[in-house]
Amino acid sequence: MNLRNCSRCGKMFNYVAGPPICENCKKALEDDFQKVKKYVQDNPSASLKQIAEDNDVKLNQIKEWIREERLMFSKDSPIQLLCENCGATIQTGRLCQNCKNKMANNLTNAFQKEAPKIQMPAKKEDKGGMRFLRP
Repeated sequence: MNLRNCSRCGKMFNYVAGPPICENCKKALEDDFQKVKKYVQDNPSASLKQIAEDNDVKLNQIKEWIREERLMFSKDSPIQLLCENCGATIQTGRLCQNCKNKMANNLTNAFQKEAPKIQMPAKKEDKGGMRFLRP
């Protein structure tokens, strides 16, 4: 049994996996996410600061949801996200689709095993078969 203190409320809980927060805080965080998601859908022209203030949610938490690709903004939104690799405009996450594809291809190529090369045994010169010593 792995006991930890919740990073949000400080209560002890049985930690299994994921972020180190208790079940009550996970539910509260999910409720906050749903509230922010609905707010963004209803107010597509709102800024990040305005979203955080109107929903009483930390700005860092909203940025984390964006990086996790849970929160997405429309193309006409004043919130402009840029790909961390090439600088292209994106709606959510950290990388544009082209950079994601390149990264996936690079990883695939890095882990591909080279096909084993089959070598034929070297032929010895044929000198007429067996030879015996004469007494």
